[in-house]
Amino acid sequence: MVWIVFLGLLLFSFGTYVLARRKAVAGAKGSQGRPHSLAGYHGAYAALWSAVPALVLLFLLVAFGGRLETALLSADLPAAVQQMPAQNRELFINDVQAVARGDRPSDTVYAPALQQALKDKAAESARLSQMITWSGWALAGVLAVLGAVLALPRIAPQFRARNRVEGWISGLLVLCSTVAVLTTLGIVASLLYESLRFFAEVSPVEFLFGTHWSPQIAMRADQVGSSGGFGAVPLFVGTFLIMIIAMLVAAPVGLFSAIYLSEYANRFTRAWVKPVLEILAGVPTVVYGFFAALTVGPAFRAFFNMIGQGLVGGPLDGLGYYLLGVQNQMALVAGVVMGIMLIPFVSSLSDDILNSVPQSLRDGSYAMGATKSETVKKVLLPAALPGIAAAMLLAISRAIGETMIVTMAAGLQAKITANPLDTVTTVTVQIVTLLTGDQEFDSAKTLSAFGLGLTLFVVTLLLNIIALRIVQAYREQYD
Repeated sequence: MVWIVFLGLLLFSFGTYVLARRKAVAGAKGSQGRPHSLAGYHGAYAALWSAVPALVLLFLLVAFGGRLETALLSADLPAAVQQMPAQNRELFINDVQAVARGDRPSDTVYAPALQQALKDKAAESARLSQMITWSGWALAGVLAVLGAVLALPRIAPQFRARNRVEGWISGLLVLCSTVAVLTTLGIVASLLYESLRFFAEVSPVEFLFGTHWSPQIAMRADQVGSSGGFGAVPLFVGTFLIMIIAMLVAAPVGLFSAIYLSEYANRFTRAWVKPVLEILAGVPTVVYGFFAALTVGPAFRAFFNMIGQGLVGGPLDGLGYYLLGVQNQMALVAGVVMGIMLIPFVSSLSDDILNSVPQSLRDGSYAMGATKSETVKKVLLPAALPGIAAAMLLAISRAIGETMIVTMAAGLQAKITANPLDTVTTVTVQIVTLLTGDQEFDSAKTLSAFGLGLTLFVVTLLLNIIALRIVQAYREQYD
């Protein structure tokens, strides 16, 4: 039903557009001077006044209509319900609204008096819902008609409709920018607030420099594992280990492919290879995770197990037995697959940077007798080095924030190790683990996810700032 109302409003605004445009055309024919605005601007002006106020009201109805209904229901509760705890009252209201919608309520067993109150309040909820909905739709219709009535008489040849429409567009752009800024500020504020709650229970020094990660919450003092550890160094080590492996794969492959596409490939090859390479950027990360868990992990395990079988019985017998125990989940698997995911990111940025180097530098190098490879090494790469360095830093920040691949391919064991064949865990994996399922945000275990998120946010923000500073400080200007 809501979509029918939206469709009707759009049809009405389109009709208003047509009427205003026809009136503007007729006025222009009868006018001796040149009209200030085109007829389309007059139609757009009338359509905006007939649609935007009503659309805003419908949006507010969809966003806050349920809360208004809940507030009205909570204002007049039976005495038996008012004596219930706050959580039980909230559950009662939810059951009332579920019954009113025809859904199945919760499994809570109510006393006979409360069951009758539930039925009565459900009937009242249905009436309130219909009243709020129909009142909102009627008011939206009134606003649409009123907007058309106010806008249509103003249509005249000298009316500055273009300026008014551009004012609407400017207001929309400012609104979108404001929403984006406020959303960012809200995210940062909520992250800071919950992180400060965590650091009120756990010392920041222990969190940033501790080497034992075991975020356990004890139900009893004598419970096994009751002493939780919130030292995040093992998570940082695992994160940077996988990031280094990923960049060892993505940096050379992405950079060399960019050099080939920019300097060596002909137009036909570039037209086919570049889109195919960038297809990797459109693959969801969960698909990369499946690829790592089902293909790359078993292949690496079989490879290292084969090497281990060859070493058993020789001077490297201990290494052979270690390689025989290698499993599918390891830092190497996650790093290699993440590097494959980052190849189009590095390649595309590096290719754009290399193409931005002026052709005059290439021509001057060739005029001096340099070969193509010497031109690439001695001229292009030094000239594009700041941009390439910034691209690498952006790729590093992308690798640090990756979640799905490391969740499915790296394991969950928090340890300090530089061995790529070990199972490790990362900051993002632990955030997912800590916030999985029903959680109460009043314990250090759950709040530690916000501490990890704040740390990750600061690190990626610093990497992005450094990348921008490199570009700004070392960018060479060419005539």
